[in-house]
Amino acid sequence: MHPGAAAWYDRRTSRWSDWPVERLVAAKRDTTVSVVLPALDEEPTVGEIVSSVVKLGADTGLVDEVVVVDSGSVDDTAAVAAAAGAAVYHRDDILPELGSRPGKGEVLWKSLLVTRGDILVYVDADLTDFQPHFVTGLLGPLLTDPGVRLVKAFYDRPLLDVSAAGGGRVTELAARPLLNAHFPELAGVVQPLAGEYAGRRSLLEWLPFAAGYGVETGILIDTWRAHGIDSIAQVDLGERTHGHQDTAALGRMAATILHTVLNRVPGGRAEGATLTQFQRKEGVVTPVTHEITWPDRPPIRFAG
Repeated sequence: MHPGAAAWYDRRTSRWSDWPVERLVAAKRDTTVSVVLPALDEEPTVGEIVSSVVKLGADTGLVDEVVVVDSGSVDDTAAVAAAAGAAVYHRDDILPELGSRPGKGEVLWKSLLVTRGDILVYVDADLTDFQPHFVTGLLGPLLTDPGVRLVKAFYDRPLLDVSAAGGGRVTELAARPLLNAHFPELAGVVQPLAGEYAGRRSLLEWLPFAAGYGVETGILIDTWRAHGIDSIAQVDLGERTHGHQDTAALGRMAATILHTVLNRVPGGRAEGATLTQFQRKEGVVTPVTHEITWPDRPPIRFAG
């Protein structure tokens, strides 16, 4: 590991249990916290997550609002989330004059316009075992250290792969090799693609947001570039389970992340915005081309 990354890992890595609720309540003072769930067809899971976060806010005062931004669901995600206590917005209704793009990066970018928190905590809406410490663990470094601007989660991810304690398949096969090669100072980040992370509004409003699944990688690199490695911390949340995608979908995710990283390498540029894959149907193999990336959205401060 890069010496700077190894030293950072020792300084800036903690466990969720290092951040008891009582300590966070005392540290929060007048800081406001928004929990944001980006959601696309997550009717089976979104309600329980929202209910748990709403209860955490009611019991402790650590959460001031829960917001779900719907990325175009065709099921009852929005209705279930609203019934559980979230404020629900559709991506198309936020900054409509700029239109909407598919993917996670779009809804996270637009969430900055419909939230009020000084700190935003992002939680994926497909978790099947959400626990309140997923939020409190991420808040810990931000509420207690003004030098920390971004906190990434990591966790064991029970699956059929062999790297549950490291990252998922796209992390190990794409994101981690790319970051180690081009940004070795970030090699100590256990799960750069983790969907659970938190950041200060004063950071996020000044960053571009990459398209789709490139958003987490882009935020990580851009935070490091703008504020240095010690502006980032990471917290072990224990174990996390969620839905999984097929290999072709993971390939499209990896391609998006590849573009995001290469477009941030000094002098680098990823060409093309599509990925051609192949499928067999009734004995015939045919190419299928997918659009996998779009230009970054600019810092929300400059949007509109």
